[in-house]
Amino acid sequence: MLSEGTAIATIAVKDLEAAKKFYGDKLGLKQVESEDPGGVMYASGASKVLVYESSYAGTNQATTASWHVDDLEGTVNELKGKGITFEQYDFPGVTRDGDIHVMGNIKAAWFKDPDGNILALDGTSK
Repeated sequence: MLSEGTAIATIAVKDLEAAKKFYGDKLGLKQVESEDPGGVMYASGASKVLVYESSYAGTNQATTASWHVDDLEGTVNELKGKGITFEQYDFPGVTRDGDIHVMGNIKAAWFKDPDGNILALDGTSK
């Protein structure tokens, strides 16, 4: 039933204008539909990301959205150049290479948006 539908990441923010600067300018997502009272829709590969205002923004203590990237190290460096700070987590069995967490052949890096939503990048080790 749902396997035929397209999942859309929905991210709650407190300030839509600040979020548009972060998701549009810093992350480089492209707005794909006209902004409406429901929020702003962005394209992200074959998926979409809806950013909308909510008083509950930033209350999730887990990863809100993840992006698989082909060049994790390059993407981390590019985002750091735009002022994004990456999180450092201590997970059992996980090592770190700078801002990148290594879990076997999987690598990941986490950062937060201006409201504290946890976002992730992941890539496969070469």
